[in-house]
Amino acid sequence: MNPYPGPYGGQDPADAWNQGGVPDPMPPDKSATGGYFAPLPAVSETPIAVLGEITVTQSTVYTPAGTFPLRGSMWTINDLTTVRESTPAWAIVVALLGFFVICALSLLLLLVKETRVEGTIQITVVFGDRFFTTQVPVRSRSDVVRIHQQFHYVRSLTC
Repeated sequence: MNPYPGPYGGQDPADAWNQGGVPDPMPPDKSATGGYFAPLPAVSETPIAVLGEITVTQSTVYTPAGTFPLRGSMWTINDLTTVRESTPAWAIVVALLGFFVICALSLLLLLVKETRVEGTIQITVVFGDRFFTTQVPVRSRSDVVRIHQQFHYVRSLTC
């Protein structure tokens, strides 16, 4: 047992969920943050989106730098991800071993490509003279799509 209190009042958020209770605040989905758990502020409303360290409800934006209203805030997003395609090591090994058995067909294995998405997405929210920037790590194309969808949904609520 950990002697230090955590951001959820000293209790493990998973235990509260398994016992039927709801911890306050709700812990973020581990896949949504790339495995990084930032302490969330106490939120009185239900969060509609968690973008890195930014928690958004129907009317309020919660950041480690403070809270401010959602309406009238300005949002920007910078996609700092890279996509790399390469031939996986297993395809090279099998192609080399198969070259002595079936020459032409084994070389087709060198056409196999593996796609990797790496990097972060930077999200900035500005309200008046206050601003906050967070970087959300991504590991797949689905992470990039999900973060962009959440961002555009939140931005549509600012009008």
